[in-house]
Amino acid sequence: MPAAPIQALPSVGLVSQGLEFLLVGGGTLVLLPLAFALRARLGLDDAEFIVGFLTFHAANVINNPHFAVTYLLFYKDVRERALGRVFGPVQRARYIIAGFVVPLALAAFAIDALRCHSALRLGWMFQLMFFLVGWHYVKQGFGVVSVLSLRRGVRYSTLERRVVLFHCFAAWLCARGNPRDLGRESSVDDVVYTSLRHPPGLDVATRVLFLASSVALGIALLRKWRRERRPPPLVPLVGLLVTVWLWVLFSHIDPLLVYVIPALHSLQYLYFVWLLKRNEARASAGPPEFKSVPVALFVLSVSSIALGWLLFRGAPAYLDGLLVLRDPSDPLGETPYLAAIGCFVNLHHYFMDTVIWRRENPSTRFLST
Repeated sequence: MPAAPIQALPSVGLVSQGLEFLLVGGGTLVLLPLAFALRARLGLDDAEFIVGFLTFHAANVINNPHFAVTYLLFYKDVRERALGRVFGPVQRARYIIAGFVVPLALAAFAIDALRCHSALRLGWMFQLMFFLVGWHYVKQGFGVVSVLSLRRGVRYSTLERRVVLFHCFAAWLCARGNPRDLGRESSVDDVVYTSLRHPPGLDVATRVLFLASSVALGIALLRKWRRERRPPPLVPLVGLLVTVWLWVLFSHIDPLLVYVIPALHSLQYLYFVWLLKRNEARASAGPPEFKSVPVALFVLSVSSIALGWLLFRGAPAYLDGLLVLRDPSDPLGETPYLAAIGCFVNLHHYFMDTVIWRRENPSTRFLST
């Protein structure tokens, strides 16, 4: 989610700053000690059951809508964006590729894998999803520190932005390279596949790269502090470091944290959607009362929840029930459409985000108001 060219906003109250801190990543720092306490009180098995149950059902109003709202944002005014003058030539090309070429290619590959009952081919899609999810997370973390810093009147130089991005990508690669994967059986919604084997030395090389990037980031932040005679804003920096370190690189620091990271990531994402759409609705409604703003946000919320349910619950359950033979020897198991559609939506979400949150998208100007 790259930053838009925006100006500093007036200071906000402590309550608003505290809520923003929790939504963009700080909530993880609150949940970690609670997770330790819950495991100590109930034991790991009972604690995992409770947290897993809660996060599974919470996905209907947090995780799934965060995917669905991307479609609502991306395909709004689709004709003008794809064929009109809303975007420049390069951004229009990105839009067409992410909005039409990518989903058609993913759908064709998934349909062929399902038709052939090929767990191997679906496994390739799953591995692409798991490979890119870390990239998606750290890019969002970079967007958090960029946008929220600008909203506080703090701008990172081109070199500083590159150092932050270097650290983000190095952490992502380190997380993918460690521990070394020698090729193991894994499953997604009962579809069993074998992961690709890591080449020798990948784990060590990615650790060295991450350490180098950490040193570079530390030096860049210290120099910025000395030059500007004030520390970088805390909330944006926490959003970045929590995303990169706790959600990507050290996500297994606590066994319960793994269950809640997708929800925390989704809340972080939805906070920026709320900023964007609230300010867009205000601009459309005009002062002084902005009566249509709550209505617009309510409609967007309900639409996201409904579409999220359709994508992750309704459509997969219908297709699995209608088309899948309950054959225990079938290599795809009993819920291959659940696995395939979920993977498709994840991958398409990553590509759409690279278009929605670019500064070349005129809508991102509403993050400033």
